[in-house]
Amino acid sequence: MIKEQKKQIRRKALACRNALTEPERERGKLLITERILGHQWYYLSDTILGFVSYGSEICTTEILESALQDGKNVYVPKVEDGKMEFYRMFSLSELKNGYKKIPEPAGDTDRYVFEPEHADKTLLLMPGSAFDPLGNRMGYGGGFYDRYLADKESLRLRSIGIGFRCQQVEQVPVEVTDVKPYQVILV
Repeated sequence: MIKEQKKQIRRKALACRNALTEPERERGKLLITERILGHQWYYLSDTILGFVSYGSEICTTEILESALQDGKNVYVPKVEDGKMEFYRMFSLSELKNGYKKIPEPAGDTDRYVFEPEHADKTLLLMPGSAFDPLGNRMGYGGGFYDRYLADKESLRLRSIGIGFRCQQVEQVPVEVTDVKPYQVILV
């Protein structure tokens, strides 16, 4: 029942996101970049766990490039054997199409190792298909972020779900395994 509800909500939110015009996308990219780069968690972090935008997702290119220029350790996801890990990246040009053709690191650089005592120096950015006013997030159905964060509460406390305002829905159905970001910023 919940799976079917999520499918319908995801389909509707993604259709709205896919229908955004190029000027709306550009405005969203500029606003989210400004909001993240100006966020205190960004300033306080030496490690950024970002994501490489794909398809109609809000563009994260400038955030990743700025973090690299600012001397931060930047890691992005790679899916291996059905599990998501974060690998260090030094340039967007080194990424190759991976899981579902999403740009990923090769997996030959340092893998991010979670250390609870270092979580307050780390910022995690999360994509999503839909978000609700209570901060619940729905991904794309794979549960990668839910599984990744399941045993990393101190990292979840430094996580921000980002997207376009049109991705906000009235209510995201929540399952016991769902892990919501600590903050959501929609532009």
